[in-house]
Amino acid sequence: MTVIEIPSLSIPKVALVTGGNSGIGKAIAARLAAMGAAVVVGYNTRPSLAEEVIEGLQGSGHLPMRIVIDDPASISEAAAAVERRYGQLDVLINCGGATTPVPAADLEGLTDDIFDRTVTTNLRGPFAMIRAFHPLLERGSSAAIVNISSIAARTGIGSSLAYLAAKAGVDALTIALAKVLAPRIRVFSVSPAGVDTDFVPGRTRKQLQETAGKLPLAHVTTPDDVARAVVACIVNLTSSTGIVLPVDEGRHL
Repeated sequence: MTVIEIPSLSIPKVALVTGGNSGIGKAIAARLAAMGAAVVVGYNTRPSLAEEVIEGLQGSGHLPMRIVIDDPASISEAAAAVERRYGQLDVLINCGGATTPVPAADLEGLTDDIFDRTVTTNLRGPFAMIRAFHPLLERGSSAAIVNISSIAARTGIGSSLAYLAAKAGVDALTIALAKVLAPRIRVFSVSPAGVDTDFVPGRTRKQLQETAGKLPLAHVTTPDDVARAVVACIVNLTSSTGIVLPVDEGRHL
């Protein structure tokens, strides 16, 4: 049997995952830790869950850290703390976000407050993280940023018009920053749909299964499906940047 070795330069030493205390972020943190990375598990609320994630990770050097991605002061404090602790950052995963479901046809229901809050959290937040942490990523080894987007940006179908617009902005930002931050930092969007988490309030497992049955691959996407795509960007796609990778069971087709 031929053994294929992964180049050591593509294995991250230090990674930060916002929204790392549950769902997709938790699965990504587990994958990165299993590769040997020290993982900063970013969270906004529910610190006990972040502690549980840390306790379950392989390896050592992991750290829970409260990062409020719509608060510039919190992000700046986090960047300073990571610099003191690790001195560099190899991978930034922008997974933190939130949504308030509003039917697309309910234009009056999508208030300015909901729209602004959704865009601030899901679009400005990832940009603010990149802005604050890119000096540390410049010091990293084969550094990469992976933004967790949504196939809603492409299909126009999502939890709200504000959410899909914010995620479309994330994809556009990914492409633009891939040019700006090259050659030191690669930038990706991973674009899932209908992941089996509690991210969308009120969405049931039965609804996910009914939707999945209509998709080409007829499968409910798991958090680990998304995490494996993230790892592929970081480790395997070393000659790629500025791409949007769907993880959606073919929903975009």
